[in-house]
Amino acid sequence: MKLLHKAALALALLGGTGIAVRHAATGWAPSPADFPLQGVDLGEEPGAVEWGTVRAQGADFAYLAATAGADRRVPSFEANWNALPAAGLRRGAVHLYSFCQDGRDQANAFNTVVPRVADALPAAVDVQFRDDCTARPDRAALVADLARFVETVEAHTGKPVLLRIAEPVEDDYRLTEAIDRPVWSLANFLRPDYAARPWRLWRASDLRRIEGIEGPVNWDVVAP
Repeated sequence: MKLLHKAALALALLGGTGIAVRHAATGWAPSPADFPLQGVDLGEEPGAVEWGTVRAQGADFAYLAATAGADRRVPSFEANWNALPAAGLRRGAVHLYSFCQDGRDQANAFNTVVPRVADALPAAVDVQFRDDCTARPDRAALVADLARFVETVEAHTGKPVLLRIAEPVEDDYRLTEAIDRPVWSLANFLRPDYAARPWRLWRASDLRRIEGIEGPVNWDVVAP
């Protein structure tokens, strides 16, 4: 009986530790003293968002996924894009890049959906390996295609495009070395250093939970 009691106590302690760690992870964000400008970025299926509440949670800006590949629009983009200024949040748009479709066609799709407005943050292109596309072009072809995307979007927005490059893609293709644009790096909790240049934006957590958004949220900070 004593052994059973000890085992039950050990399991309870482990469970309590796991809950504490999970709570710390979902509540963590970089210090505003170190990173005064912080915000969120939303994916293709963000669900309902209370933007005033998100602003009250310390967000200064929001990036919204607008398009994916050459043929997918994010249905919630327009409503959220239009709601951000009234909530006191700066707004930016993100394109989810596909290795399986032409870069210029993707840029034209993005430009059709995202309006050119003076208050917009620089557009971003998110480059990650995705389950819906298994193509892996050689480096020269990918660099050229992504550069065409960047140039076409910049002609529309009038601002340099941010490169949001996942570490596995950067390891294989060294895109931030080849294309001289501001970098948006991704790494939970620990400051990333995998890009060829210092990052301008850092997605510091994709686990944080805040009021105003259901489920985990991507939390980002701007380099000081």
